[in-house]
Amino acid sequence: MRAALEIGDLAVEPGEIVAILGGNGAGKTSLLETILGFRPGPVRLFGRDVAALAVEQRVLMGVGYVPERRRVFAGLTVQENLEASSSLPAPERRQRAAEMMALFPMLGERPRARAWLLSGGQQQMLALARALMNRPRLLLLDEP
Repeated sequence: MRAALEIGDLAVEPGEIVAILGGNGAGKTSLLETILGFRPGPVRLFGRDVAALAVEQRVLMGVGYVPERRRVFAGLTVQENLEASSSLPAPERRQRAAEMMALFPMLGERPRARAWLLSGGQQQMLALARALMNRPRLLLLDEP
């Protein structure tokens, strides 16, 4: 079985949950940004060297990301935030958004609410739901 992720001496196997702990400035976010492709560095995803691949290509391979401080699209609705985060064809995208709102009922109660009107916890749910829209094989959470 191939590791889902390999970077330096770190390897994450399918189904494994790994937490990276450290103080401010220890490099946790930099590590995630390297895995995503925002920073250069040697990374293998799903058995493939992806060092030369763009962020978008890594996402299409199955990497999901929840950034620190949520970073939702404040002016968009819950529904629009979810749909904007997916590359699925429109009918599948709408269906997947409905599935995410069922998974997070507090979002499902407010599909037309602008993201800036949501509580911090609801915004965090929205950020997680966005990351799950494309059914990622590897989910990265920065200070969840």
